[in-house]
Amino acid sequence: MLHVLIVEDEKPISNLIRMSLTKEGFHCTCAYDGGEAADLLEKNVYDLVLLDVMLPEIDGFELMEYIRPLEIPVIFLTAKSAVADRVKGLRLGAEDYIVKPFDTIELLARIDVVMRRYQKCDMVIEVGGVRIDTASMRVWREDEEISLTKTEYDLLLLFARNPRRAMYRETIYERVWGEEYPFGSKAVDLHVQRLRKKVGWESTLQAVNKVGYRLEV
Repeated sequence: MLHVLIVEDEKPISNLIRMSLTKEGFHCTCAYDGGEAADLLEKNVYDLVLLDVMLPEIDGFELMEYIRPLEIPVIFLTAKSAVADRVKGLRLGAEDYIVKPFDTIELLARIDVVMRRYQKCDMVIEVGGVRIDTASMRVWREDEEISLTKTEYDLLLLFARNPRRAMYRETIYERVWGEEYPFGSKAVDLHVQRLRKKVGWESTLQAVNKVGYRLEV
C-alpha cells in the first residue's frame, strides 16, 4: 500500500483528493500548512507527496527544498498556472505539475505515471553490501542469495529505500504490516533482529534510542 502525503490548505480539496485516492487503495495523510507537512516528513516515510504551492507558514516551493534530499517524488497541485511557476517547480525537482482545477481521473493517471517511473528507476537497489532485485523480490549478499519471509523482505526494502533516516517503530509497523501499531508490540524489534542476522546488518541496522531504527551506510 503506497502512502501519500497530501499538502493542501483548502480542506474541501484535500478531503476530495484523500477520498479519491483511498478508494484506489492508497493510504493518505493530510497536512494543511507547510510547517505541519515538514513535521510529518521528519517523522514518517511517504511514497509520494502531493504539494500545493500557496501554503501558510512555508510555501510549497520552500518545502520542496526540504523534500528533495529525501528523494520522495513530488507532484505540485496549484492554481499558479504561469509558465515561470511550472518551470520553477520542475527545476526544484518535482516530477509533475498539475494546475487547478483538475479532474480526479487526470490526477490518478499522473500519479500512476510518476510511480511507475519511480519504480522503474528503482528495480535494483544496492545498499549495505546487499543487492535487492525488486522485480523478482530476490536478495543477495555478495554471491549468496538470502531467503527472506515476505515481512522480512518488506522490512528490508523499507530500510533500503530510506538509508540514514531514523524511523519510528510505529511508522515501520504501519508501513510493513499495514495496520495501526499496537502499543507495546515487540514485532518490529523481533523481525529487525532476524533481518540483521540474515543480511549481515548487525552493526549497520542501528537502534535509535526511544525512536526505532536507522540504516547507517
